[in-house]
Amino acid sequence: MAVTHTQLRAFVAVARAGSVHAAAERLFISQPSVSAALAALARELDVPLVERHGRGVRLTEAGEAYLPYATQVLGLVDEGREAAHEAVRREGARVRVVAVNTAGEYLLPPLIQAFRSCAPRVELLLEIGNRRTLLDRLVSHEADIGVGGRAPGREIMGEAFLENELIVVGRTVPDDLGQTVWLLREEGSGTRAATERFLAERGLEPAELLTLGSNGAVKQALAIGLGVTLVSAHAVSRELRAGSLVRIPAPGTPLVRPWYVLHLRGRLLRPAVKDFRDFLLSQEAKQAIEKAL
Repeated sequence: MAVTHTQLRAFVAVARAGSVHAAAERLFISQPSVSAALAALARELDVPLVERHGRGVRLTEAGEAYLPYATQVLGLVDEGREAAHEAVRREGARVRVVAVNTAGEYLLPPLIQAFRSCAPRVELLLEIGNRRTLLDRLVSHEADIGVGGRAPGREIMGEAFLENELIVVGRTVPDDLGQTVWLLREEGSGTRAATERFLAERGLEPAELLTLGSNGAVKQALAIGLGVTLVSAHAVSRELRAGSLVRIPAPGTPLVRPWYVLHLRGRLLRPAVKDFRDFLLSQEAKQAIEKAL
């Protein structure tokens, strides 16, 4: 018996969901079907891939080792399917986009709207996550193109297309940045990493570091005066105009960290993917952002 697509999908879903029940809900199949697929895959590989952990399951050492291969195979299968369909007809072509939280929440909606006006028959599928998620999706071929900060290493290439200023904001200007609460994004966030570097390079040791899981949560905390944060000016442009938040003078700011179009180096881009990449690098994309923000 060979490894099947169904087995791989079940395994990856369980790995990401942390339980058979949650994986079944994501795949819209029964729990026994997921369990059977997992068991068949483990028999084929002759190693246990998952083990019970509390009320759910977790990957074994073998499962952790196998996961990146499984996700890449699934990504390539999906990519190949899209290439085959697009070769027959351009109408209905799909582009899988992954973006870091700030770009996904504030930049991509107006960019998608503007792109659809010139390519109405191309379907854009957007996933939003932190920087770690973005890189994982590109490497595993689960996304065609990404929008985020500068590409690390040589596997992923990036082209800058828009300036991104990181500024310090809060409800009011504190007397001492080193004696106030600093709000941080979750681990794996590019903004969090930039904030930690900013504090370390300036020798600031805040009274408290408070981790919040999203831009929305950070902005809510800022609105009630819970602390200050380093954030993309794109994310707080409306609040600054309304006066509900203020820009705080801080040495070394703004930090300029351009937004990049990201994709695997050496990868052959399908026509629809190339069209979207070219659009992001165009003057029309900059005008769409300026109009929206």
